[in-house]
Amino acid sequence: MAASYTVCRLQTRGRGSVAKCLRRVDTFLHRGIGTKVVAAQTEAAVKHDSVEKNDGRKSLYAVQAERQEQAERSVLISCYSRIKHNMFLKYLSRHGDIKKHFFYENNGVYAVVEFARQESVASLLEGASIPRVSQESVVPFKSRLLSLRNLDSGESSNRPSSQRAQPQTAPTINDVMQRLSKQESIDQQITQLTEAYQLTEENISLRYLVCSLLKDVAAGYFPECTIKPFGSSVNGFGKLGCDLDMFLDLDGISGQNMKMPTPGLCLEYQLKMGNSERATTQNILSVIGECVEHFAPGCVGLHKILNARCPLVRFAHQPSGFQCDLTANNRVAMKSTELLYLYGELDPRVRLLVFTVRCWARTHGVTSSIPGAWITNFSLTVMVLFFLQKRSPPIIPTLDELRDLAGPADKSVIEGNDCTFVSDFGNIPLHGNTATPGQLLREFFDFYASFPFNKMSICIRKGTEQNKPEVAPLHIQNPFETSLNVSKNVNAAQLQRFTALCQESAWLSCQSQTMMPKSKTDLLSVDETTCCANMKHNGTFDCIIDIILSPLYESAELIVYDVEPRACGRPPDGGYRQGYSKDSGSGEGAEDTVLGLQR
Repeated sequence: MAASYTVCRLQTRGRGSVAKCLRRVDTFLHRGIGTKVVAAQTEAAVKHDSVEKNDGRKSLYAVQAERQEQAERSVLISCYSRIKHNMFLKYLSRHGDIKKHFFYENNGVYAVVEFARQESVASLLEGASIPRVSQESVVPFKSRLLSLRNLDSGESSNRPSSQRAQPQTAPTINDVMQRLSKQESIDQQITQLTEAYQLTEENISLRYLVCSLLKDVAAGYFPECTIKPFGSSVNGFGKLGCDLDMFLDLDGISGQNMKMPTPGLCLEYQLKMGNSERATTQNILSVIGECVEHFAPGCVGLHKILNARCPLVRFAHQPSGFQCDLTANNRVAMKSTELLYLYGELDPRVRLLVFTVRCWARTHGVTSSIPGAWITNFSLTVMVLFFLQKRSPPIIPTLDELRDLAGPADKSVIEGNDCTFVSDFGNIPLHGNTATPGQLLREFFDFYASFPFNKMSICIRKGTEQNKPEVAPLHIQNPFETSLNVSKNVNAAQLQRFTALCQESAWLSCQSQTMMPKSKTDLLSVDETTCCANMKHNGTFDCIIDIILSPLYESAELIVYDVEPRACGRPPDGGYRQGYSKDSGSGEGAEDTVLGLQR
């Protein structure tokens, strides 16, 4: 039985494009793959890493350090379809114990394999072979992205795989609606909606592995650097299919080598001096981008966006299917990621409400993946946090309160901005608000349906409305760079549309408490897969699908049933959307006809 691995190689665009980087190739070929993760944090960050409370909650630094170490012990293998699971693992086990693994599909079958020891990765790579290709333009770049060849002499191609591929993309809307329709309350529906869209354990592991693979490339220039995911990939609010934002951290290089001066002779590294920190960042990203484009297997479609406010390199990583954005020394963004992670860990209702509101915003066209005048996901998340701070009693503390609870190790000032807040969950008091997710969703729509956007600003640092410092339709203060408006792109039309949708959704959520079929016969006529929520034990008829997913009803078959008279009045003028029609009758007691959905 012949078996071998081949190291992926990258076809370049010609000798001319390679010439600029050939001086670094020899360095790459002699450097070890999967270099050890460097402790690139300051003393404060080291203390963050050790924070792990009795309830199992860890700081973001601790989570990242653990996952980075796991990624260093992992490889990504392109497999053929219908691979024999047991034989595959038996072959890999010759190089060491396997801690965990999973398969996924993305224009082919891939396996992520985590070994128990990093030495096993080195052994596996030592046994891998460079494929024989006659073309001179192929660059022999070794990485932990491998291809499986000739295992079991092709006999397994006729046998089905015994391992189910883990999904790496969001479920279809039909699957989500089917899952929601089986729940008995709006709270259960909100939980199911979050579980359907949030990042899975496997997807998070794959994201850290892609960062680790890119770090192997950057290590040719900066051997002690690290590349970390930030944003939605790690803050707890990421949706399956979201982009992978990566942060090239060079602080650990200088921080690790800092030594106290001593009398006598001493040595210092000679360094290049840039014109400015921004120019240095642009140069670093430009060089790393060239290397990724020409040498990194699986990375395609690279674009350098170096003149943006935050310079970045954008590309697609084909094996994982991720759209990647690489930035350098974006420390404020890392603190924002840590803050959102902390809020999400403080109370599970934070994530439930953020996921539900984001889903509502996306299906109604409030947010978009295309840049423009739409409200961004980050702005929407800050709006949810501000709303939760305004509850009575508050569900989460303000940023100023978190700052006042911080210890000396939490002190953080970045580019003159105070980014200090407590990291120890045990030091953060909560007020015991018992509102359910369904109640909070209704109150969220009510809150922003009447919010004075024309004169007030949203500020999670203070937790109270502030007078708008500038003429802008929507003003949301950046939590750390307080002079910036994170929603400056939003125009008046989009804000007005958001407010109108909040008014309509507030009315629909009120109706969900009073919707009831007129008779048991009517209830039985609704199929069990009907995308309206089932009857609750207390007799109310909750339906989050009508509120969140109503714009997607166009392809559905509609059934009509009457409801009891409303207690909340009619929706605002122009607020009737698909799924709800205004009764043409007039006079007191006229009822509305509510359209239910039947698959």
